[in-house]
Amino acid sequence: MDIGTFLLMQSPSARPSKEIFDRGVELAQAAESLGFRNAWLGEHHFSTYGYLSRPAQLATYIAAKTTKLRVGTAVIVVPLHNPLVVAEEVATLDLLSNGRADIGFGRGYQHYEFARFGLELDPARARWDESIDIIMSAFKGKPFTYKGKFFDLPETTVYPQPIQSPHPPIWVVAQSPYAIEATVRRGFNVLTGGYGMPVEMLGEFGNIMKRVVDQVQPRTAPNIGVQRAVYVTKSEADAREAAEQARWNMRVTLSLRNGYEQVVNGSAVPVPVPNEPSIDDLIERHLVIGTPDTVIRQIKRIQNVVGITHFNCSFWIGDMDQARVLRSMELFSREVMPAFH
Repeated sequence: MDIGTFLLMQSPSARPSKEIFDRGVELAQAAESLGFRNAWLGEHHFSTYGYLSRPAQLATYIAAKTTKLRVGTAVIVVPLHNPLVVAEEVATLDLLSNGRADIGFGRGYQHYEFARFGLELDPARARWDESIDIIMSAFKGKPFTYKGKFFDLPETTVYPQPIQSPHPPIWVVAQSPYAIEATVRRGFNVLTGGYGMPVEMLGEFGNIMKRVVDQVQPRTAPNIGVQRAVYVTKSEADAREAAEQARWNMRVTLSLRNGYEQVVNGSAVPVPVPNEPSIDDLIERHLVIGTPDTVIRQIKRIQNVVGITHFNCSFWIGDMDQARVLRSMELFSREVMPAFH
C-alpha cells in the first residue's frame, strides 16, 4: 500500500498567505525525507477553508524543491476551468516534475465557489463529462474536434504533451454508484474519504467498488485510495485535542457541501450542527488519531473494509501549529509506516 500526504492549506485564524504557503512547501519536503510517496494538493477558493486555488502551480514548485516525491492534485475542480487549459497545466506539471505527477480530478461540491465564478453547481455533471472527454483527447497529442452542449471546438492540437504515457495516472473523487461506475469504465483510479464520512460509509463504498469492478471488468484493476485526517501521538490528551481541531475541518466541509456555510470577511465559520459526533466517536469512526498502535489498527480496518491500494494522510488539521504537525509526521514515519511496507 502506498502512503501519501495531503495539503488543504486552511487557516482558521486567517494567517498570512505567505506563512501558509511556506508551511505547505516545508511539509511536502518533510514528506519526501520521511518516506511518503506523494504530496497531494487541494483546490479551493474564496475563504480560509483553503488558500490554494491553483494546485498544479504549487505542485510544480514543490517538484522543483524535491527529487523523488510524486506531486499530485486532489483535486482540480474540472467544471470551474476550461478543459484545454487543464490539459496544458497537467502536461506542464508532468514535464517539469520529470514524470512525477499524479492527477486527481473532481466535479466540485461547493455552490459557494461555483456562484462566485458565475457558474451553477447542478449542470456540473454534464460539464464534467464533456471536459473529461476533451482532456483525454488532448492527451493523445493529435488534432481533434469536439461538439457538445458546453464546448464546440474546431480542430485543436494541444501542446505540451506529458512525459508519462499515455498520460499521468488519473484519480477521480467518486462516492455514488453512478460516479464509481463512470470512473471505472474510463479506466481511472478512485479516491474517497474525507471529513464527515464514517468508517461504515467507507465500507459501503468498498462494497459498491467491488460490485462495479466485477460488472465492468476493466482491463486493469483501478487503484483505490482513501483520505483521512491523521495525527500520531503518545498522549491520549494530545490525541483528543487533535480530534477537536479536526472538528473545525468537519464543520466547515459539511457546511460548504450542504449549502449552509457562513463566510465572514473571507473567514470560514465552523457552523455546529445538531447531533455532532462526540470526541470518542470522531476518533473511533471518522479520524485516524491516537498512539502508533491505534493508528495502525485504524488504517488496517480501512484496508479490510475498502481494499485500498493508497492511503492519504491529512496531517495538517485545523489550526495545528507546524512543529506539532511535523512531530506527528515523524512519529508516523518511524512507528506506523513500517507496518504497511
